[in-house]
Amino acid sequence: MVTVAGESLIGTPLKELLGRLDPTQFWQIHRATMVNVNEIRSVGRGLAGRMTLALKQRPEALPVGPNDTHLFKQL
Repeated sequence: MVTVAGESLIGTPLKELLGRLDPTQFWQIHRATMVNVNEIRSVGRGLAGRMTLALKQRPEALPVGPNDTHLFKQL
């Protein structure tokens, strides 16, 4: 898990975590990545036209999996 405060390792599978969190606030954007929707700064296109996310308080761009791009059609 990566937060503004740092990184930590959790043993809980992502599918289980997603089942515990509010689906309107947390989206799975790739096979091993979920984000808090309120922390998304922008959505863009990266290499080869693939969708990426920029977060408000993190410097790296996160890739969006091809099966998850439908989440951002409304933005």
